Amino acid sequence: MVKILVADDEENITDVCARYLQREGFDVVCAKDGDEALHIWESESPDFIVLDVMMPKKTGWQVCEEIRSRSDVPILMLTARGEELDRLMGLTMGADDYMTKPFSPRELVLRVKAILRRLRPIEPANITAVSSPAGKSGSIIHRMGLEIDSLRRTVRVGGKEAELTVKEFELLWLFANHPDQVFSRNQLLNTIWDIDYFGDTTTVTVHIRRLREKIEQNPSTPKYIKTVWGIGYKFDGKGGEPV
Repeated sequence: MVKILVADDEENITDVCARYLQREGFDVVCAKDGDEALHIWESESPDFIVLDVMMPKKTGWQVCEEIRSRSDVPILMLTARGEELDRLMGLTMGADDYMTKPFSPRELVLRVKAILRRLRPIEPANITAVSSPAGKSGSIIHRMGLEIDSLRRTVRVGGKEAELTVKEFELLWLFANHPDQVFSRNQLLNTIWDIDYFGDTTTVTVHIRRLREKIEQNPSTPKYIKTVWGIGYKFDGKGGEPV
């Protein structure tokens, strides 16, 4: 059974989230502050974390940063504020998704399920007119010094393992499977985030930047994931010079 940690200092929110998630068959544990969230994460190893930003003792940002330094467990952030800076901070620290309060508990369940589905080595199905993958062998793709294993969900760059979050891995897997195909930010948002996502394309931009920082020798002149100005991004399947 999938175990989910819900951390929020508002008891009514943890109660509602727990009730809706338990209806879907999830095992739910709750924390009321940042210290307790970290303790539960270390002692019970949940498979997914729903993390409020504004909590006593340690903020959700601090908890996210500490967990992400040691684990790629999926993290969904909850914030009572909708400012772009808050969203960017959570994504930059490694959160996989975010929701702004007040939110629908039904949407929360959908978001959790969507992210968990991405843990399986299943290629997104709603991308049309894709090219035939080249350099692919079973569940492993080899491209220009990259080794991407969808079953083990590992990525090696020049033989050295890169630690990617769920969304970062799915972006790279999609790109590498469809070299030279240009994806718009909206297309990536709707595909990788899997549901009718109520976010904005800033989410994609931040994840692309973080992915480049982990796989590119020089993120400012990327070798793998190129920007197609005015449209979106593509994976360079030719191995040419950065542009």
